[in-house]
Amino acid sequence: MGKTTRVLTLAAVAAAAGGVAWALRDLPAQLGAVASGARAERMRRSPQFGDGKFVNPVPAEALPDGAMADAFRQLIFGQQPRRPRGVIPVVRPVFPAKQDGDLHVTWLGHSTALAEVEGVRVLFDPVWSERCSPTSFVGPKRLHPMPLGLEELPRIDAIVISHDHYDHLDLASIKALARTQQAPFLVPLGVGAHLERWGVPLDRIIELDWEESVEVRHVRLTATAARHFSGRRFTRDGTLWASWAVKGERRSVFYTGDSGYWGGYKEIGEQHGPFDVSLIQVGAYGDAWPDIHMKPEDGASAHLDVRAGVLIPLHWCTFNLAVHAWSEPVERLLDEAAARDITLAIPRPGDRLNIDALPSVEPWWRPIA
Repeated sequence: MGKTTRVLTLAAVAAAAGGVAWALRDLPAQLGAVASGARAERMRRSPQFGDGKFVNPVPAEALPDGAMADAFRQLIFGQQPRRPRGVIPVVRPVFPAKQDGDLHVTWLGHSTALAEVEGVRVLFDPVWSERCSPTSFVGPKRLHPMPLGLEELPRIDAIVISHDHYDHLDLASIKALARTQQAPFLVPLGVGAHLERWGVPLDRIIELDWEESVEVRHVRLTATAARHFSGRRFTRDGTLWASWAVKGERRSVFYTGDSGYWGGYKEIGEQHGPFDVSLIQVGAYGDAWPDIHMKPEDGASAHLDVRAGVLIPLHWCTFNLAVHAWSEPVERLLDEAAARDITLAIPRPGDRLNIDALPSVEPWWRPIA
């Protein structure tokens, strides 16, 4: 190898290394932070904490033995159409300048939703990034754009996080919301450590254990139980996960976050229900993780257990996170809702729904499924 060739090769290696370093520049921050001090002590006092980590009310396996190998085989050899064949229709929502006492829900994709409860705007699990991943170049990439820019959101009154997985807790979105909004961040125990590392002021971080509540204006938000797990690093369950009950003076919303099905939903319904609407995780399920994500039929059961009126399915359409067909969750949910007399709304990303004046279900996904 000549001198010139060696110089060019070294230059190419250096450039490649520099490119990798640039691409990974946010990785340490993406991993978040481990709770310490008073925050860690409060976590240890939680009834949900034991043996150095948070635990589920009913034991749950994230990945049973052999499940990952089966899922990998399905990923490589399965024939399921895991992506839409055409363009997902996206609607640009319009929010009125003056809020009223009605109840509206705008689904923005995956588990990101904006509920307007008697004039109080609650934003659930905001994820605006192109990928739900610790890196910008590897990981599940969104299948449709967000219906509006994060900076175009109306004034938000509360930002609610269910748990710290990348498809629910997004660093870039949190930083932008901390800059462009004044709302508090309501998070399960331990998740505040991530937000604090990312520059969210401490006086805007409210950490709650299950059955703890906070009032935002006249609306009470309560962290309720879920059956899931957590972790942004190689260890699991260092922070808590939660579902959320949002109760105004007259109107109410239940949000599952991520969860497997279990009997606790009936307890939530008894303690906090009924609800006008439930936002239910119905996608990204699989035999490899039966205890920590609900299938559509489970989601229907959870909806009935919490005594909700209208069911809006979440956690499907936007990111390819499982081996089932792209549109399978809503097709199965349609059948289940018809069999169990459940009022269903299946919005396009960006649709702003008036819960008191719902349109009939239009199967907008079928032409591209």
